[in-house]
Amino acid sequence: MALKIRKNNSPPVPHDCPLSECMSVIGGAWAPNILWNLTAGPRRFSELRLDIPPISAKVLTVRLKQLEEKGIVSRAVKPTSPPSVEYALTRDGRALLPALEAIAEVGHKLKLSAKRRAQKKGRS
Repeated sequence: MALKIRKNNSPPVPHDCPLSECMSVIGGAWAPNILWNLTAGPRRFSELRLDIPPISAKVLTVRLKQLEEKGIVSRAVKPTSPPSVEYALTRDGRALLPALEAIAEVGHKLKLSAKRRAQKKGRS
């Protein structure tokens, strides 16, 4: 006998789903790390490379360009010799910080839970 399909009691998804919009920004590879490293202020490309060692220069370039196109990160060319470029969070980028902080907090709790489960499993 086939299982009966249960009714979904979740609220309907809005026409322009805000969750999907937010996740399209922070869901990309390395995007949360980039945003996190811009929370304290502007950073140059080379500084971001040092902040996020596993990211390649190519991927960092692509992600910064995408975040800039979405209005999350601004790019400013500084009149130095040689010229340098600084990246910073825009107002919309700063609006994402509470979401990133909440995700980091839940991630910390999940890591602790996993550690406890592993320790408990090791004692069995």
